Amino acid sequence: MDWVIEQLSNQLVFSVVLALAVFGAIMTAVAYCIYFERKISAWMQDRVGPNRVGPLGLLQPLADGAKFLLKEDIIPAFVDKPLFIIAPAIALILGLMGFAILPWGGMVDLNGDGVVDVMCQVADPGVGLLYLLGIGGLAVYAVVVGGWANNNKYAFLAAMRSTAQMLSYEIPMAMVILIVVMTTGQLGLNDIVTSQTGAGNLWHVCHHPVAFFIMLVTLFAETNRTPFDLAEAEQELVGGYHTEYSALKFGLFFLGEYAHMITGSGFVIVLFLGGWHLPWVPFLQPEATSIWAMLSKMAVMGLKISAFLFLFMWVRWTLPRFRFDQLMRLSWKGFLPMCLALFAYVAVLLYLGKQTSLLWTLGGNVVLIVVALVVAGMGRVPITGRQANLSSLPWEGAARMR
Repeated sequence: MDWVIEQLSNQLVFSVVLALAVFGAIMTAVAYCIYFERKISAWMQDRVGPNRVGPLGLLQPLADGAKFLLKEDIIPAFVDKPLFIIAPAIALILGLMGFAILPWGGMVDLNGDGVVDVMCQVADPGVGLLYLLGIGGLAVYAVVVGGWANNNKYAFLAAMRSTAQMLSYEIPMAMVILIVVMTTGQLGLNDIVTSQTGAGNLWHVCHHPVAFFIMLVTLFAETNRTPFDLAEAEQELVGGYHTEYSALKFGLFFLGEYAHMITGSGFVIVLFLGGWHLPWVPFLQPEATSIWAMLSKMAVMGLKISAFLFLFMWVRWTLPRFRFDQLMRLSWKGFLPMCLALFAYVAVLLYLGKQTSLLWTLGGNVVLIVVALVVAGMGRVPITGRQANLSSLPWEGAARMR
């Protein structure tokens, strides 16, 4: 046992072991996300859901995986074969790359001698936020490459939709992240978690609830989840970017989506919900560095991510899909002006040294919400489900098109 602890006291060895453990946990969670997606939808629709394969249907993910492996893998004749094959792999790989820099358990004293030996994080680059932004920006390539390689007009339209959607919502997301950076003065994720702990420090969601809400909505858009799943809208695009995919390649797209949800949830938790921290719990504070404290912090991170995954699935079976012009209007005419106003306000607070004052930060958010509601209420264009350029009578619309 002493030899094992001695080896794990090396940060490189500990990071490798942690990477393998977290990778295995995430891959298991990704597989069971499909099971819980079906169970939650059944619960909300007063059905039973999977219950035949294993006790309570818990072996259903194994059956689904076997089905994906054993089904015939069809590659249509006119697709761009290299891109067609690599697109699902891009989706899964990019979804798994972000977990490496998430802080899972803070600093750890493995020997119990009062000296911190390692950090419970696979890697801690000083610019962790920029790394995650880069990975998130590359995620659009999975859908774009898959849609282009299909050589299918519906898939191509889905690729164009996804490109416009992700680029539009990355701008508010980046501005929200800048607000957190100005508030903390840190780019490292572990430093951002630590800045939300200790006496007098609050989670950033208390300071900037508007920024948290915008970040949450942009996460839905970045992961192509309902109500932002315009890239796979079956009503008008058959299946969107994965219309021509089957068997394992079809499954990899969905595994990549769930992996991206897990990584994105961890990202939002670190930025706004204190990461592994819980207030008033002694062994979930930065000064708690024992092995048991580390395991407790990892469990808290896992529970918070699970809560976000439940929220993803809850929203999917609650809200209808947005129309594309509504989705774009929400980003450019809604979130972007609010982010610009909040960014300018936090910059002024930073200049005055009030960026961590709850009275100033929360008060500014309340004023911003009131102003946004007043502006929306005074708008002359009603918010309806019908496009402004469409007639209420079908034959008038047809005549206009001619």
